[in-house]
Amino acid sequence: MTVDFFKLLLIGLAFAIVMMAIVWAVSCRIKNAGIVDIAWSLGFAPLAVFYAACGPGWQTRRCVMAGMAVLWSLRLGLHLLVRVKRLHPEEDTRYRQLRAEWGANANTKMFWFFQMQALLLVVLSLPFLFACLNPAPDLTVFEWAGMAVWVLALAGEGASDHQLKVFKEDPANKGRVCQAGLWRYSRHPNYFFEWLIWVAFFLFALGSRWGWVTIYCPSLMLFFLLKVTGIPMTEALSVKARGDEYRAYQRTTSAFVPWFRKSQ
Repeated sequence: MTVDFFKLLLIGLAFAIVMMAIVWAVSCRIKNAGIVDIAWSLGFAPLAVFYAACGPGWQTRRCVMAGMAVLWSLRLGLHLLVRVKRLHPEEDTRYRQLRAEWGANANTKMFWFFQMQALLLVVLSLPFLFACLNPAPDLTVFEWAGMAVWVLALAGEGASDHQLKVFKEDPANKGRVCQAGLWRYSRHPNYFFEWLIWVAFFLFALGSRWGWVTIYCPSLMLFFLLKVTGIPMTEALSVKARGDEYRAYQRTTSAFVPWFRKSQ
């Protein structure tokens, strides 16, 4: 298992490094670093397929793990593609801020930023790899639990993205705060269900040797969403754009986990 693990991991890392280098070159040409989000999301699909095709584990487990990873990866990647395409040639606010901070060295620093995304892509793909190395027949209770959570998470993430899209497409809602559907119970239901996807991958990996190590996957995603690039930046931009209406939304609505609303 050790030889197979490191061989597949190194090939996966090489793929991610080359892919992100190409994506960086394209981003320089079109002057839009936002495509890194698309590439990062879509990059999980080929990695999962590669691990499933080359891993020595039980075939059914490999196929289930790859199927879960690919369907989630494609849904998120294509959703981000539509968003980036709609904004282009304007960049996402995050990348415009980075360019302003980095100044004349922006493109060089952006290259290394893209390579960090490549490393993160591979590190977060370890649940797929561990599952594809497991030769034991039959799925464990952890794997069935992982599949159940994955179905819930994918449905919730897709529903929240669709509800926000429909809300924004109505001209009457321009400048307003979306409080339709799941957004009535969480200010960031899409982030919550995205995190739940990683909980599902971790649970599935628990059915395999060393799978417990991947507890860092949902933990790391939770940290990013709650403290780094997720909620803090989105909330700051929302308050700036929508003012008192969003502040009232903050007072009444859960930030992350969908829950009952509070009275103002």
